[in-house]
Amino acid sequence: MTFAIRRGSLRYHIILLVFSFLMMYPVFWWVGASLKTNAEMPLPTIWPSKPMWENFYNGWTSFPSFTFTRFFGNTLWLEFWCVLGAAITTPLVAYGFARINFKLKGLMFGLLMMTLMLPGQVTIVPQYIMYNKLEMVDSFLPLILPHFFGGGAFFVFLMVQFIRGIPRELDESAKIDGCSSLGIFLRIILPLVKPALVTVIVYTFLWSWDDFFGQLLYLSSAEHYTVSVALRVFIDSEYKVEWGQLLAVSLVSVIPSILVFFVAQKHFVEGISTTGIKG
Repeated sequence: MTFAIRRGSLRYHIILLVFSFLMMYPVFWWVGASLKTNAEMPLPTIWPSKPMWENFYNGWTSFPSFTFTRFFGNTLWLEFWCVLGAAITTPLVAYGFARINFKLKGLMFGLLMMTLMLPGQVTIVPQYIMYNKLEMVDSFLPLILPHFFGGGAFFVFLMVQFIRGIPRELDESAKIDGCSSLGIFLRIILPLVKPALVTVIVYTFLWSWDDFFGQLLYLSSAEHYTVSVALRVFIDSEYKVEWGQLLAVSLVSVIPSILVFFVAQKHFVEGISTTGIKG
């Protein structure tokens, strides 16, 4: 009986390892290709015959006026303000919808949810015209400002569902002690929504980091380029594209996203799993 169980467990783990390798194969190829020359790129081998470790340095310094240090700095600066805006305003907006009664609350929340069904392509042109008239094009403001107005309908909905799962008795007890609505939010609600808030922060970071189209649309000067825009310009260069260098820099560009996810993984999973469950 024990031998049969062990054999079944061994078979199970072998299957998992095989499928894990198949899923990770593109990553393995990516790492190997970042160390190849252009001549070795078409070859089916994962690891090059002679690793070109200098691809990382050459790719990092490939731009004539700036290095990727500047582009990473721009991206991290942008991420800081996007995350800060979402972290401050999303809980506030969600608290208003979840706990405070005001006129047209249902209508406003319904309109907010309707924006989730609105394709992003519909708002591209009017938003660009608006920011252009405000002379904000070729700056980070068009990418930052939306995060200071609730952070987005999806994040507000996620936070509202989480707050609704917090017992109202806590609010009533605080009111009896003379706590205001703002005090209830700061002292009771905000500490309890930490898992959902971490989820908002992680999603905001990842989505902003990967927002290639928005950054390409609003950033036109090389001094304002983010990593994703710089990588795209790398391909548009007048010279022969060194694919090994491009893949090497792109490999480095995903490290911040991986680190953020693993550092906040515990709270991130908790926020997703408990959202929508009422107490």
